[in-house]
Amino acid sequence: MSRFLIYGANGYTGRLIATEALRQDLEPVLAGRNAAALDALGKELGLSWRAFDLSDAGVLEREFDGLPLVLNCAGPFSETARPVLDACLATRSHYLDITGEIDVFALCHRAHELAVARGIVVAPGTGFDVVPTDCVAAMLKQRLPGANQLVLAFEAGGGPSPGTAKTSVEGLAKGGRARIDGELVEVPLGWKSRTFLRDGEARSAMTIPWGDVYTAYISTGIPNIETYMTVSPATIRRVRRLRFFKPLLGLAPVQSWLKRRAGATAGPSAERRERSDCRVWGEVRDAQGGEARLELSTPNGYALTATASVGMVRKLLSGATSGGFHTPSQLMGADYVLRLPGVRLIES
Repeated sequence: MSRFLIYGANGYTGRLIATEALRQDLEPVLAGRNAAALDALGKELGLSWRAFDLSDAGVLEREFDGLPLVLNCAGPFSETARPVLDACLATRSHYLDITGEIDVFALCHRAHELAVARGIVVAPGTGFDVVPTDCVAAMLKQRLPGANQLVLAFEAGGGPSPGTAKTSVEGLAKGGRARIDGELVEVPLGWKSRTFLRDGEARSAMTIPWGDVYTAYISTGIPNIETYMTVSPATIRRVRRLRFFKPLLGLAPVQSWLKRRAGATAGPSAERRERSDCRVWGEVRDAQGGEARLELSTPNGYALTATASVGMVRKLLSGATSGGFHTPSQLMGADYVLRLPGVRLIES
């Protein structure tokens, strides 16, 4: 069966994924809340569509019934993941999403036993959040099995989509996160800073609450994990000043204002996606002083999200996968990212 449902198909990333799925001879059913946008996209791609919101569990179960898989592309996933996941568990449809939100990974992980019982896979984070970094973590664990420290970092070009920008706004109020001695710990915004080398040139970076502080621990068991994003030194200074305003950043009026501004972004154009690429760095260390490093060059994060997500959809539609919660490397193998178009391994 080649049919599956994309919720949030009319969004920036959902549209890219729908187009890629069609290119790979799959038949996505387009879904979301905006009937006019879905109708236009359906006519453009020659696909069927369904308009419904997530407020009624009965409606969701009726819409998902008979479909083997639902890919949730509608963020912020803090709002959409639970109702879509619950409906997938009820209808025995595999659940995938493109989240990078730590709390959503935790929500999905808690559904592991029920997913096993229902015979479905729950696999959040099927895109740039967190496929490349999760695979790098798993490959490094293979190289240094006794690793007890993991550092992951990325440099992403092209600019954010509206959904990604809104998710980032939510994250400001929660502060930073790291994995310390196996526990998820809240740390200050911009907790640590350092540099990474890209083609011999130093890139400044700061810690951010990237999803791997949750997923990489599940994939590797490494108890100490830090995740970084390259930004300018000026940005690091600005983010650290936000620490003083953290109580205000969580207030509903402030969040609404910031999300309205974030939602005004259009997302990178096709030309900008084509011109921009990404780098991913990984480092592990063990108690004896052993080290291993890897670096990846990848296409633009949105292009990678489309091919990575569709690859995981194809895997699940083909069957023969055990149910339960899976990280990308658990579901697809540590080398999955290396099989995606345009990805290159740079030995460090």
